[in-house]
Amino acid sequence: MKWKFAPALVAMGLTIALGAGVAQAGGDAAKGKKVFNKCKACHSLKPGKNKVGPSLAGVVGRAAGTAEGYKYSKAMKASGITWDEDSLKTFLTKPKKLVPGTKMGFRGLKKEKDRENLVEYLKQASM
Repeated sequence: MKWKFAPALVAMGLTIALGAGVAQAGGDAAKGKKVFNKCKACHSLKPGKNKVGPSLAGVVGRAAGTAEGYKYSKAMKASGITWDEDSLKTFLTKPKKLVPGTKMGFRGLKKEKDRENLVEYLKQASM
């Protein structure tokens, strides 16, 4: 049996499959909110409210070491990092590896999905 529409169906199936993959590639902000529970003892999401660590309000897109009113380590101020999805995920893996000399004592998030979810939450919480 010969199918006239087989190439079109294959193309449509690939488009749907690839589209679904892209949609699932990002993090889940609701799950990221739960991951943030590990952060909130030291960080706030309220602008200008620093704790042991700086406020994370508006962190995505911000230059490292520049949150108003927080005393950063020399290493963080000199890092030259602008916090985007990739740099945040790298930092959250092992903070002291990306920025040796950072004051952040947190060892990092082992699970990639936790990092993705947390970054998505930080993006949405900062809007």
